[in-house]
Formats: sequence, structure tokens, C-alpha cells
Amino acid sequence: MLNDIYNKRIIELAGNIPRLGRLSDADATATAHSKLCGSTVKIDLKMSGDTVTDFAHDVKACALGQASSSIMASHVVGSTASELRELRETVRKMLKENGAPPQGKWEEIKFLEPVRDYKARHASTLLTFDAVVDAIGQIEARAKQPAAAQS
Repeated sequence: MLNDIYNKRIIELAGNIPRLGRLSDADATATAHSKLCGSTVKIDLKMSGDTVTDFAHDVKACALGQASSSIMASHVVGSTASELRELRETVRKMLKENGAPPQGKWEEIKFLEPVRDYKARHASTLLTFDAVVDAIGQIEARAKQPAAAQS
């Protein structure tokens, strides 16, 4: 039932999104958009080496996109690139392959588990994860460019 995915915790997360806004000195910016529902998440990311040091986002999404963005913003600073790539894959598997939700600091994602029964809602739920991984890829690609130019 649709009420299962819009549970009390999802509504609380959606209504209390931390780190809203933009970073003026971001190392990368990425936008993820769902054509199906029109939700868009734009994120700004700063990293030092492999670790996220700052994050901000502009969230124009449904309650599910807002809730997943809220969870991301609460825990992304201090996370590593590999951790965030693994997280995106874990959430994708949770929604599309009946996988288990993540544990530890990301365990609140379990509140998004009922979304798996509503394929049309998967894209908006994954937006923030896709945007963060895109931004990490941009930063890593730029870091490799000077090394390649020196060779």
C-alpha cells in the first residue's frame, strides 16, 4: 500500500533536510533528474583525498527524494568515495533485487525499503546517491588529468 512508503519517518526526514543550499567552492557539482516524476537533486561536493569534507544540495523532489537526500546530507561528510559507491549499489540492490538495507550510520535507509514494491518511485529515491557518485567521479577524473599531462 502506498501509505507504507510515506511512513512517519519518511515524512520527518523529508521535512528536516540538513545542508540545504550550495557551496561556492565545490570541487564538483552533479545533478540527477527523474524524467518519470520530475524530481531533481543538485549536489555540491568537496573532498580531501578520498574523503568528503563538505556537502550541500538543492532538492526539488518528492518526499522520497527528499528523505533519501536528508539521510545522505546527515552522514556524507567524513565518508569515503568507496563507501559512497558501495552505498549506492546497496540501495539499488535493496530496491531492485530485494537486497538488505545498509547497516551502521546509513541504517535509516531501511525506512525506504517499502519503495521496492513501487518501481516508479525507485528513480527519485536513488537521485541523491547517483549525484554523489557522479560528483566523486568528476573529482577523481580531474585529479588524474594533471598526472596524465605530466607523463
